[in-house]
Amino acid sequence: MSPRRADPTIRPVLVDIAARLLAEEGPQALSTRRLATEADSSTMAVYTHFGGMSGLVREMVREGFARLHHHLTRVRRTGDPVADMALLGRAYRYNALANPHLYAVMFGGSSLAGFSLTEEDRQHGRYTLGNAVECATRCFAAGRFRAGDAELVAHLMWSAIHGLVALELGGYLIAPYDADRCFEAQLAGLMVSSGDTLEAAAGSVAASRGRMRDEVEAVRTEPAADG
Repeated sequence: MSPRRADPTIRPVLVDIAARLLAEEGPQALSTRRLATEADSSTMAVYTHFGGMSGLVREMVREGFARLHHHLTRVRRTGDPVADMALLGRAYRYNALANPHLYAVMFGGSSLAGFSLTEEDRQHGRYTLGNAVECATRCFAAGRFRAGDAELVAHLMWSAIHGLVALELGGYLIAPYDADRCFEAQLAGLMVSSGDTLEAAAGSVAASRGRMRDEVEAVRTEPAADG
């Protein structure tokens, strides 16, 4: 039993299972016995690796943002910063769709089994905005966006795309206004609202679509193994 409790590979397995149970069945589904059964592990695994259920929930949040950060940092910096920004939006959406159960937990959408996110937990998520802030700064320098507050631009991009993704995951976006159609229009609209021309924005959004496979979809997300 000791080797199984010490096995580090069980950490990401427990995180994924716990996030799925929480999203699909609610906090009542989270118990050490249920997790042990689903993970083919021992009931002590949660305490050994996370110190208890609250530690496991906190790890779900951090793992979700770690996977998001992994995708965002794979977006290359090119001579077209608006295309880079659009691709960051695509990476954000792609990560959410690839990890829907973690995504629901990251923002406190579930009741989190009675566990409340702390400011430290939220700050851990905000660091992922750094990619968009840096990109917005380059959009200013290139004359594509109106000069302004790069952090505000990043927050506006985040808010808009998060809203669309939440609707998509909830199954609210259907033809003819399906998620793909709305998302493409949203990307171009966000760039124009930041100061870009419609023609230039459309070209950059299209360019970002062509980069999607190599820079985002080809990335294999490695679950965090630290701790």
